[in-house]
Amino acid sequence: MSQEKLAKEIIQLVGGEKNVVSLVHCATRLRFVLKDEGKADQAKLEKTEGVITVKRNGGQFQVVIGNKVPEVYSAIGQVSNILNSSSPKEKPGKSVKGLSGLVDIISSIFAPLLGVMAGAGILKGLLLLASNFGWLEPKETTYIILMAAADSLFYFLPVLLAVTTARKFDGSIYVAVTIAGAMLYPSIIELKTTGASVDFFGIPVIMMSYSSTVIPIILSVIVMSKLGKFFNRILHESIKNFITPLLLLVIMVPLTLIAFGPFGVYVGNAIASGIVAVFGFSPLLAGAIIGASWQVLVIFGVHWGLVPIFINNIAVHGKDGIKPAAAASVFAQTGAAFGVMLKTKNKKLRALAGSATLSALFGITEPAVYGITLPLKRPFIAGVISGAVGGAIIGQAGTQAFASGAPGLLTLPIFYGPGGQGFPGLILGISVSFILSAVLTYVLGFKDPVEEEEAVADTPAVPSGQTTITANQEVRSPLEGTILPLESVPDPAFATEAMGKGIAVEPVSGRVVAPFDGTVTVAFKKKHALAVVSDTGAEILIHVGVDTVKLNGEYFTSHIQEGDRVKAGDLLLEFELDQIKAAGFSTITPVIVTNSADFKEVAALASGQVKLQDPLLLLFGSQDEA
Repeated sequence: MSQEKLAKEIIQLVGGEKNVVSLVHCATRLRFVLKDEGKADQAKLEKTEGVITVKRNGGQFQVVIGNKVPEVYSAIGQVSNILNSSSPKEKPGKSVKGLSGLVDIISSIFAPLLGVMAGAGILKGLLLLASNFGWLEPKETTYIILMAAADSLFYFLPVLLAVTTARKFDGSIYVAVTIAGAMLYPSIIELKTTGASVDFFGIPVIMMSYSSTVIPIILSVIVMSKLGKFFNRILHESIKNFITPLLLLVIMVPLTLIAFGPFGVYVGNAIASGIVAVFGFSPLLAGAIIGASWQVLVIFGVHWGLVPIFINNIAVHGKDGIKPAAAASVFAQTGAAFGVMLKTKNKKLRALAGSATLSALFGITEPAVYGITLPLKRPFIAGVISGAVGGAIIGQAGTQAFASGAPGLLTLPIFYGPGGQGFPGLILGISVSFILSAVLTYVLGFKDPVEEEEAVADTPAVPSGQTTITANQEVRSPLEGTILPLESVPDPAFATEAMGKGIAVEPVSGRVVAPFDGTVTVAFKKKHALAVVSDTGAEILIHVGVDTVKLNGEYFTSHIQEGDRVKAGDLLLEFELDQIKAAGFSTITPVIVTNSADFKEVAALASGQVKLQDPLLLLFGSQDEA
């Protein structure tokens, strides 16, 4: 599927463009804030090709895409006005408060920066390696230029956070950046360096170093955004475009340096010192807890609460001890996916596990967790146990991260600091996590999904026509619902017309009736499908849902047996529509003419909504008819 087509489907399934309040993306997810989440069709989204899964966390409707999320995000910008900050947006029906609200704020502020932050972190780690091994000297101009590229993001982090925070709180981006620039202005830095006494109209100002800081600028921009809205309400249209920015700069820059700045720095220092104290008390226990819980936190989206702490620790102490232990959790889930690949006999699952393992090795674990280990349960548990073991090893070794970046093979250099202290412990910890998780997954096993071929084999073959058919045959709709093209069925056997031509129906009720007068030729034992042949020889297969053979008849009630004579409209089958959807199965129902080759043409008679017994298909004579 093209990215543009996927983008259009996602927009439609989240309730349309008007239902989107805001959209950002992180390394693998589109993070929507919707006006009404009830308008989003989560079940259809999860079945959409190109979508791994859908999660509702932290006040966000999260569509997990995987590695191609930047391309899909860009495509959404091309096919809609969602990314146009100037386009009017409706506000959410209810505000998100508490922990969910906090997670939403943090993820919206930091998610847009993760890509460039990871790239800069990798470069910084490589330069640390080059310096430690003597490949480059810090005084060399080559090193200085590359370090500027690697470190500028972190030095000017307040400026970047000003942009994302202003977007989140609908404030002026340009005023926000100007405030951040004032915090890093050379003369302001010089006042801090010289230690001179500073006041603002007699009010004492405690000078701080704001490069790489997180909390001060976020607090400042939040207040600026709310104050800007107030000024825009009370000022006349003719002057507010320049008076509002003037007032904001005059008020917010001094207020930030007097209050928000020192407060934010003190809070950040306290958090960093607290984390150091925890690891100082028992680095083994702290590492084990983080290694076990990191991917659990990711599932619920609350790991965003730790992201500012990572960054703040590096800003305050030049290093961070939490992220290395989180790396054990990442490699543990990678090992679990690898164990599934080795163990499963399902070809499709093996291929999916293989690609998910490769992706997870580079720090993108969503395909492995949501697509493999979590649905299979035991592999995820094996990953949690192994992550705890690896995290304990890493914590005890005292490994530190010296730059930001998602833990993975490419980002290993960010954990290599002066003298390489703690780095061997990291390599040992992630290796143990990976190997132990793979072994536990293989030994503990899991419920291996049924192969598609096995499911087909379990379904009796539908007889195909053996006679020449000359009469036309009208097929009336056996279901009530929405007409869809056969190619939209998420099963190649139907979508490619391998089983015959026809049409699909997305049902709105759980009743299947006879499409014409005829005879029931097949009544499947698992009740999910049936076949009827008309008196003129047209053979119709009605298959309720996709992969519903795996339900083993649950939620289905059959009212016919093979050989029964039926009249058009007779009740053949009932099914519990909501229960089947809740079990995770698509209910798109193909209506297939299994002997369509015996007809000159299979023409659709319906589109849009269809009711029971509405004309659905018209079958024209045989190909032998001149």
